[in-house]
Amino acid sequence: MDITSLIPQFGSLFTTILAFIVALSVIVAIHEYGHYIVGRWSGIKADVFSLGFGPVLFSRVDKHGTRWQFALLPFGGYVKFMGDANAASANADTSTVQEMPPEMRRQTMLGAPLWARTATVAAGPVFNFILSIVVFTGLAMFQGKAADPLAVGEMSPLPGKALELQTGDQLIAIGGMPLPESDVPGGFDDLIKALPTAPQLDYTVQRDGQMREVLGPHPMPARAVNISPQSAAYDIDMKQGDVIISVDGKPIYAFHQLKDIVEGSDGRALQLKVWRDGEVLDFALAPRLVDEPQPDGGFKASWRIGISGGLAFEPATERLGVGAAVASGFERTGTVIETSLSGLYHLIAGKISSCNMTGPIGIAQVSGAMVRQGADSFILFIAFLSTAVGLLNLFPIPVLDGGHLVFYAYEAVAGKPPSDGALRVLMTVGLTLILGIMVFAIGTDLFCP
Repeated sequence: MDITSLIPQFGSLFTTILAFIVALSVIVAIHEYGHYIVGRWSGIKADVFSLGFGPVLFSRVDKHGTRWQFALLPFGGYVKFMGDANAASANADTSTVQEMPPEMRRQTMLGAPLWARTATVAAGPVFNFILSIVVFTGLAMFQGKAADPLAVGEMSPLPGKALELQTGDQLIAIGGMPLPESDVPGGFDDLIKALPTAPQLDYTVQRDGQMREVLGPHPMPARAVNISPQSAAYDIDMKQGDVIISVDGKPIYAFHQLKDIVEGSDGRALQLKVWRDGEVLDFALAPRLVDEPQPDGGFKASWRIGISGGLAFEPATERLGVGAAVASGFERTGTVIETSLSGLYHLIAGKISSCNMTGPIGIAQVSGAMVRQGADSFILFIAFLSTAVGLLNLFPIPVLDGGHLVFYAYEAVAGKPPSDGALRVLMTVGLTLILGIMVFAIGTDLFCP
């Protein structure tokens, strides 16, 4: 074996591991900082803020007496508050806390009032949601929205002879059919479906203040705008920008042609000819059944190869206002939460495959795939993952933040916390459950197609 052939594989593995560590570190740092800062505001002192576990590589003590440190194993982090018996803050050193003077006891989690403990624990997941909202908002402001009326920003590379559609052209009609108003629900999709599937179409555009008739490609060609990680297309190393020009010898001009063929394939292998940077490549792949969320909250299994399409050009954009961008950030975060909860329900109910659960190996693979697709994709992935981590931590499972909040709710109703014996049993049950879920998720990573 030529050892140089392994270099790309090692490079890809290194990228995957590094991307996973970066994504996890950002999300954990934000989560733990939420606990730390709200605890400090609530009068609870943090002894240690650590990114990573194990031997300490670097540390410093700030003016508040908190030791900030980086540890050797970069797979998580923690805040250790005054009076905690361990780094997980799962138990308090009760005897030590009880011996403290009242003013010092107030600075511990055990001695703080119920409202302070509740706010401190809830802050971790809340800060994860805030990170997602900020990222979604920032991307919305950076990317803007498609200009209205629709205009060509930049043409995407496509096969075939050079056509006449140019940057700056404002689209008036395609194939003799006028573009619908932007406020007509589904109007543009209906137009795309009604267009003939031809290699080129007539466009009516406004250019330099004049109406012109020009030739252009189908507005929704079979071009891979994005490749989904862990998909059939990703596994055979298809790239963003690839254009499928034929399937099983049948010419393809529009994305909906490809979609129809894949959905009707029943999983049989397809032979694809793909145009990439002027070169024609041959690929063979078999579509996979994918459970996809539906508008009614359910899921539908469809054959997919993992390619999402888009316009034949980057549309000209206009700036999105701050208010609209923030609203978009809240909406996208809410959608991730809603879809995640729906997916979990359908998974537990056995209505969708358990292979929809992704464990640490799968998350690491997706991290590497996203970073290879560009900074925007990786940052977007961090926002999605941050929402998922925040939601997971709110589940009412002992050892998770949600479990602690349940204990505090019990204390608020009963007037006293659960007994130490009950807490030990519940924490053991919770830890066992979490480890069981982790093992199951790793199993899906290893054995699901």
